[in-house]
Amino acid sequence: MMLIDRLIVGIWGHGNTSKLCGLLLLAAVAGFSLAGCGGKGHEAGPKAAGPVTVVKGVATEIVKSDSVSETVEVVGTVRAATSAVVSARIPGTVNVLNVREGDRVRKGQLLARLDAQENQAKAALAVAGIDEARRGVDEAAASKRLADTTFERYHKLFNEQAVTRQEFDVKQTEKELASQGLARAEARLKQAQESSRAAGVMADYTRIVAPISGIITAKQADLGATVFPAQPIFTIEDEGRYLLELAIPDSMASRVKPGTAVQVTLDAVNATFAAQIAEIVPASDPVSRTFTAKIPLSRKGLRSGMFGRGAVSSGTGVSGIMVPRKALVERGALTSVWVLDKDSIARMRLVKIGKQLGERLEILSGLSEGERVVVSGAEKVSEGVKVE
Repeated sequence: MMLIDRLIVGIWGHGNTSKLCGLLLLAAVAGFSLAGCGGKGHEAGPKAAGPVTVVKGVATEIVKSDSVSETVEVVGTVRAATSAVVSARIPGTVNVLNVREGDRVRKGQLLARLDAQENQAKAALAVAGIDEARRGVDEAAASKRLADTTFERYHKLFNEQAVTRQEFDVKQTEKELASQGLARAEARLKQAQESSRAAGVMADYTRIVAPISGIITAKQADLGATVFPAQPIFTIEDEGRYLLELAIPDSMASRVKPGTAVQVTLDAVNATFAAQIAEIVPASDPVSRTFTAKIPLSRKGLRSGMFGRGAVSSGTGVSGIMVPRKALVERGALTSVWVLDKDSIARMRLVKIGKQLGERLEILSGLSEGERVVVSGAEKVSEGVKVE
């Protein structure tokens, strides 16, 4: 008010020309002062709250502290339970190549063919040897028949004392020699047949066939390449069964046995599930100081070489808070849950998760025992709604 009085005195102290302007300025200042003092047009106080939205059909759970087993996480690799490395058995050049990586093949299917002329020539020579040996048997058999007939004739003459003892002995010896000649001829025929069979097998090695049914995961030779015995050409894996091979530290050897429960995580197929160790390799790696534990897998979309993790119990336990996995609300990199206050009003709460045990997750921070959280129907809930 003192400011207004001074303005009035100042205005009336000037000429009439500025009186009108002074009065307008005085009115503006007075209006501003009244507004600042809380006039009727600017009432202070909270706005009236609207009706609260009520959501039904939502399941909740009281957070409790449970015993959480301490686990050790180890890494591993997915491998096919059955695989075969197809190698060349004879030297040769690949002149036929029927498959490539990713092709599915069946047992006995022709994969490739080698050009091995030397082996084929040996097979043809062995077949010719059989023919020659068979003719030798025929000749020896004819000679034996003649020797037998002559011996019988001389035997009668000897009984009639028409020939001497020496002549009879000569014919008897010729008969025995003919029998031995036939036996040698038959042995040579059998030898030729076995040689031909072996040469045929060697020649058949030019055909590279699939030993098992599966998928071609590797091809180490191209068309026109020269291969040698024991050189790998293909790798075939059976798609029916896969194993996760975990590298377990030697320090856990006394606690890890066939049947031990493991929580398996396969990031490539976005899967986490409980499994059991089926087999343990009875030898340790002297470099990494680990031993291998094998876990059967039945998930779809698996491939050999995938990365996997396994959480193995260390034998100790601590107290922790566990909630169902369905209670989590994931938005980008943030993980939260819906928490209900004493009036059943939903509030979003950020949490930090730990290990997963079955379908429940450990909550490291963000929740306290006794709080009520939404465990089903979280998609119906929003901030500030009332849950019934």
